Amino acid sequence: MRTARVAMIGLGNVGRRLLELMQSKRDLMRTRFDLELVIVGACDKSGAAIANEGLKIAGILNLKHERKGIAAYPKAGQKNVTPQQLVETVDADVLVELSLTNLRDGEPGLSAIRRALQRKMHVVTANKGPLVLAYPEIAALAQSNGVKLLHSATVTGGLPTLNIGVRDLGVTVIEKVEGILNGTTNYILSRMAEGQTYAVALKHAQDIGMAEADPTLDVDGWDAANKLVIIANAVLRRPTKLKDVTVEGIRGVTQEDLRAAEKRGETIKLIATAEQAGHDYLLSVKPTLLEKSHPLAQLGAGTMGVMYHTDINGTIFAAIEENDPYPTAAGVLRDIVQTQS
Repeated sequence: MRTARVAMIGLGNVGRRLLELMQSKRDLMRTRFDLELVIVGACDKSGAAIANEGLKIAGILNLKHERKGIAAYPKAGQKNVTPQQLVETVDADVLVELSLTNLRDGEPGLSAIRRALQRKMHVVTANKGPLVLAYPEIAALAQSNGVKLLHSATVTGGLPTLNIGVRDLGVTVIEKVEGILNGTTNYILSRMAEGQTYAVALKHAQDIGMAEADPTLDVDGWDAANKLVIIANAVLRRPTKLKDVTVEGIRGVTQEDLRAAEKRGETIKLIATAEQAGHDYLLSVKPTLLEKSHPLAQLGAGTMGVMYHTDINGTIFAAIEENDPYPTAAGVLRDIVQTQS
């Protein structure tokens, strides 16, 4: 039985779901992949817990259920340990970086990822910040140290958008990518098309936990733009920053716009697009009129999807309905297993 020693940064919603999946899928991973995952370190705002013999997943989950930090883990817990200090001291094969996305400087995730790669750890992350700000740098760092940097959960959660593009379309020319990359805006636009006002639809999205109290990143298009930057870097191999994307959100879309589109047999969706133009791609996120027959037009509230238009693989469409953090956590687990292949 092979063993992969895992260190985790971040024990929020996705991190806790990941731990639950590690428990529930333990036997399956042993059977299918001859693989055992052992948590040897974990870090949250309270500090860290480090144990070479392994931390008990049930023990970590019990602490979080009791609203306690990981520093309270018996014997192994240490207060005020930073993510980078965890990376410096832990003996791990894989760092799973799940800290909150910070689009200003990428910290603390960016420094932790850099150091883990330098220490020849594989890195798996669902944190968009470091990738949006420094993708070419950290991808090159992973390559030079002979380890993997995997981040499929950063784009459309459990949907393998990046895996399809990087692995399955690796020898094609991708002529166009178009996607609904943000579930919140698709929820709001879908509810508005049913007759709700923008304000009511947004409030409902907030009430069910789909939208944040401050929905700016979602409704102004920046979350989708961040994901498009990652697609451009990872799939299209185009060094891309956020400034390269033209961005328009959905605040300006009215019920009248949606009704007029409906009369024409169309609908309006927030579409992220990368379209080939000569030797480059034009990148945009904006409300877009789609014919009702378009696959993305048929995606309802809370659903995300992507279409790849290629030279030799035809047109590929994939979608996911994701109502809780489990599919994103499953994407992280998928990547952890892939580091060991």
